[in-house]
Amino acid sequence: MKFTRVNSLKGELTVPGDKSISHRSIMLGALADGTTEIHGFLKGADCLSTISCFSKMGIVTEDKGDTILVHGRGMRGLARPDQVLDCGNSGTTTRLISGILSAQKFDVTLTGDESIQKRPMKRIIEPLSMMGAKIESVRGNGCAPLSIHGSALHGICYHSPVASAQVKSAILLAGLYADGETRVIEPYLSRDHSERMLTSFGADIRTEGTEVILKPAARLEGQKIQIPGDISSAAFFIAAALITPDSEILIRNVGINPTRDGILKICRDMNADIRLLNVKEGPGEPTADLLIRSGKLTGTVIEGAVIPTLIDELPVIAAMACYAEGTTIIRDAAELKVKESNRIAVMVKNLSAMGADVTETEDGMIIRGGRTLHGAVIDSHRDHRIAMTFAVAAMGADGETEILDAECVNISYPGFYRDLAALTR
Repeated sequence: MKFTRVNSLKGELTVPGDKSISHRSIMLGALADGTTEIHGFLKGADCLSTISCFSKMGIVTEDKGDTILVHGRGMRGLARPDQVLDCGNSGTTTRLISGILSAQKFDVTLTGDESIQKRPMKRIIEPLSMMGAKIESVRGNGCAPLSIHGSALHGICYHSPVASAQVKSAILLAGLYADGETRVIEPYLSRDHSERMLTSFGADIRTEGTEVILKPAARLEGQKIQIPGDISSAAFFIAAALITPDSEILIRNVGINPTRDGILKICRDMNADIRLLNVKEGPGEPTADLLIRSGKLTGTVIEGAVIPTLIDELPVIAAMACYAEGTTIIRDAAELKVKESNRIAVMVKNLSAMGADVTETEDGMIIRGGRTLHGAVIDSHRDHRIAMTFAVAAMGADGETEILDAECVNISYPGFYRDLAALTR
C-alpha cells in the first residue's frame, strides 16, 4: 500500500468491536451453559482463530451477520480435538486457551504462525504449572508449540512480574477449575475485561487494588454481550485527526474502560483536543463517542502505571509525537519487544527512515518532535499495528510512503484502509 500527505480528515465512523472482548466472549460462551449472543464481534483473523480452536473441540458458533451465537457445552463440555489447535497470529488465543485446556480431561497441542512460535509463553507455563498443569514447550525454548496434558488444578496466589491481562486471564480461566481460591497480584492493574465478563457469566470474582481473587465455578450461564468499538483501533484515527491540519472526526461507541483508556490521558497531556460525548456507564463496559479536532501537540513523558493501559497504542503515539513540539519520552515499555514484532526496534528504524529524530532505549524510546517527515519504504514485519501506524504517519509526511505486507491489518481491522480513505479530504 502507498500513502501520501492529506489536507484534512472529516467525518464520522464506527470502528470494529474490541478484539480483547471478542476473544473472551467466545471462550466464556463455550464454557457456559446455554447460548451466548454476541453483538459487535470483531471478525478479524485473530478472533476467528479463537472460533476455529473451539470449533475443533465441539463448540458450534453461528454467524448471523451482526450477531454471533455460541452454543455453550458447559464447563466440562469441550471435546478432545483430533488435530493440533492452530492459534494463527493470536497471542491472546494461545495464552488464554492454555489456561482452559490445562484443566480438561484430554491432551492437546497448541501452535501458531511463525510470529507466535517466537513469542514468550514461559510467562504462562510457570504459573499454570504451579497450579498443577502439565504444560511444556515442545521445543524447549519457552515458546509454542505447547503440549498440554489435562490435569487436576489447585488454586494459587501468584505475584505476576508483569502487568499482563493475558497472563492474568490464563490463570483466572484455569482457576475456574481449581480446587480452591485463585489470586493474581500484578505490579500495575492490567486490562480487566476478563474480570468484568467473568462476573457477568456468574463467576465469583472480585478485585482489591491490583489483586484479583477468583473462586472456582461449578457452572457459567450464557449471556447477551454487546461489544464496544476497540479503542486500540480508534487510536489510529485519533492520531490521524490530531496530526492532520483542519481535521475533525467523530468516532462512535468506543470502549473507554479505565484499564484501556490511557491514550486519552496521554493525548490530553499532549494538549490534544478530544471530547467525550454520549458517555454510557453501568454494568459491563463503559463507552463514549470521541470527538477529535486537530491542533498543536506538545511532547510528554509516558511511564509507569499508564503503560499497561495503552501498550498496544504506543506505536501510533510514538508516530504522533514526531508531529508534536518538544520531546516525548516513553519508558517502562519493554513489553513492546515481545509483541507481534519488537515494536521498539521496528518503530525506531521506520521512523528514522522517515526523517524523525528518535532514539531507542532499553525500555522505550525518545522522540524529539518538530522535524518534517518524508516518505519511505516501511517494513511492517507483518505486524498489524505497525502497518496502521505508518499509514497514519504518512498523512503528514512529504512524498510517498510505501508499506510492505500492508494486508496484515486484517488481523485486527480488515476494513482499516477503506475507513481511513473515507475520511480523507
